[in-house]
Amino acid sequence: MTTSATTPRPGDQLASTACGTRVVVIRAPADAHPQLACGGEPMVPAASVPVVKDPGSGTTIGKRYVDATGTLELLCTASGAGELTCDGAPMTIKTAKPLPASD
Repeated sequence: MTTSATTPRPGDQLASTACGTRVVVIRAPADAHPQLACGGEPMVPAASVPVVKDPGSGTTIGKRYVDATGTLELLCTASGAGELTCDGAPMTIKTAKPLPASD
């Protein structure tokens, strides 16, 4: 999933090999090959990694993480101590869109 030859696709489930973080790809660019990592180690298909309980504070379950350009979005399904990165840059928690004012 994270090699330069493959592209994450929406619905892919990925896991960290450094901590208990697990994510689902919500949105991904079709024309790019982002390098996803957590805790400094590449993310791999979740089916290849056993489930690990890791109550770390790096990622938060239920939060959506986006890259700097906003083209890659991940949903955290299991928390872990590692920090999510895309192409070496930290991913941030997606903020909610403000509701329109009703005057």
